[in-house]
Amino acid sequence: MHDLVIRGGVIVDGSGAEKATGDVAIDGDRLSQVGGTAGAAREEIDADGAVVAPGWVDIHTHYDGQVTWDPHLTPSGWHGVTTAIMGNCGVGFAPVAPDAHDQLIRLMEGVEDIPGSALAAGIKWDWESFPEYLDALDAMPRSLDVGTQVPHGAIRTYVMGDRGATNQPANPDDMAGMADIVEQGLKAGALGFSTSRTMLHRSLDGEPVPGTFAGADELMAIGQGMKRAGHGVFELATDFGLGGMGGKFGEDMDWMVRLAKDTGLLVTFILGQADTVPDEWREILKLTRAARGTGADVRALVAGRPAGLLLGLQSSLHPFMEHPTYKRFAHLPLAERVAALSTPENRAALLSEKSGFTGRFNPTVATSYDKMFPLGDPLDYEPTQDKSIAAIASREGRSGKEVCLDYLLSRDGKEMLYYPLISYSNGDFEVLREMLENEDTLLSLSDGGAHCGLICDAAMPSYLMTHWVRDRTRGPRLGLEQAVKYQTRDTALSYGLKDRGLLAEGLKADLNVMNLDDMRLKPPYMIDDLPANGRRLVQEVDGYLATVSGGEVTYRDGVATGAMPGKLIRGPQAN
Repeated sequence: MHDLVIRGGVIVDGSGAEKATGDVAIDGDRLSQVGGTAGAAREEIDADGAVVAPGWVDIHTHYDGQVTWDPHLTPSGWHGVTTAIMGNCGVGFAPVAPDAHDQLIRLMEGVEDIPGSALAAGIKWDWESFPEYLDALDAMPRSLDVGTQVPHGAIRTYVMGDRGATNQPANPDDMAGMADIVEQGLKAGALGFSTSRTMLHRSLDGEPVPGTFAGADELMAIGQGMKRAGHGVFELATDFGLGGMGGKFGEDMDWMVRLAKDTGLLVTFILGQADTVPDEWREILKLTRAARGTGADVRALVAGRPAGLLLGLQSSLHPFMEHPTYKRFAHLPLAERVAALSTPENRAALLSEKSGFTGRFNPTVATSYDKMFPLGDPLDYEPTQDKSIAAIASREGRSGKEVCLDYLLSRDGKEMLYYPLISYSNGDFEVLREMLENEDTLLSLSDGGAHCGLICDAAMPSYLMTHWVRDRTRGPRLGLEQAVKYQTRDTALSYGLKDRGLLAEGLKADLNVMNLDDMRLKPPYMIDDLPANGRRLVQEVDGYLATVSGGEVTYRDGVATGAMPGKLIRGPQAN
């Protein structure tokens, strides 16, 4: 008798093969039958008409702190993620000297917009070395599997102290020390190493992430530590510019190719479409194809929807934040703030004032009404230009500022405006589709756990199922089998996790049972459930009938069952 049988579902196995109807049987934590009719079981799930697919393997999250207090890694756990990989973009919390805790918190808060007060209250710091960090993660019960990477920012700070934190050049001893720590971390179970080369990533004090300006010699030395360990992905956050937007990608590709060839390891880098050079991504993918043709395992990491801001009165940024009238009421609870800003006098004052934003980024965002769109419900992440705040204002004979204010005050002040920043230069998802379907890319960049006040893309796995597979009208959709493969077998194999991401006998029993017809993403909303009442944006979903991790049902109809089969992944996994 089987332990669990998912009966009569539409099996999409993660390989890209055509779907088929049948049963899936589980014994212990392994799949014992896929397809056909399974025998009796101690527990059954009726999957008639539902899709049965592998659990999602999300390779780009920032749960490095949250993983120490949240066993479900929400909201990712709500969206069928059964494997989450952290330690991306060169930031994380190990290794760390006893007197440097606050330094790494400020780095994470600045780069990933995770409240520092929540990190300070939630992290217990039961470690100094990276292996000790892994041991601390291993000791905690959880409902899904987690893996992590050694972050450049942390090791540079640990080895070089203030010299490393302030991006001073590394000497040979520094490089050797960093390489040793990476080797030690990988041998203890880390899945890779990450670094950042983008000027967008800065600590709370404005300092670029340690390692941003590291020379090729430093990065190649770290690569040698990875080579000695015998495994690992080398991940790079970049400005994805050949020079048109100040990026260093053209220079970086040379050492990335050398590193990949010398170590035999996968080197990945973040890729998107920039407004300033909207076609440059094609040239970068041509370089990537050429590199792979020479035997270098180099691949681009691409997203399932544009990186975009959610602007609202509860967000970290909105167009009226630096208006004098708004600042008078900014301290009030939301309901009182909305009431105050809605009076004729205060409304008129807001509309007559200029923003006090300085710099380049925030003033531009605050006044670019042609790039702001009501997110709405049903949600629209691929809006046409006629839905912009500017277009609405033009049709109604009002100012963009007035229309913007009305939206921000609606739904009791909880309405959000969507501001796509990256990969939406053409006003649709065709560039993203080309990137996703390119043979040299990997689906990534959900950023689960990060950007708590402005972005909520942890729902991306569900978004592939709803928008890309079922609902898209502005261009070709993705096939169901294709979309499943992108976020299961493809992502799993990229990190050497051969035991998951595929529904096949003998592999790990991680899977989702989904009613695609009823699957619906709900509007993002702000809650204050982090330690020290820290706030974060979350997004819920309907349509998951069950999520199974390690053979145990961890969610039923979107509600956690209390089962805790999740483990820390230590290194690559065999079939």
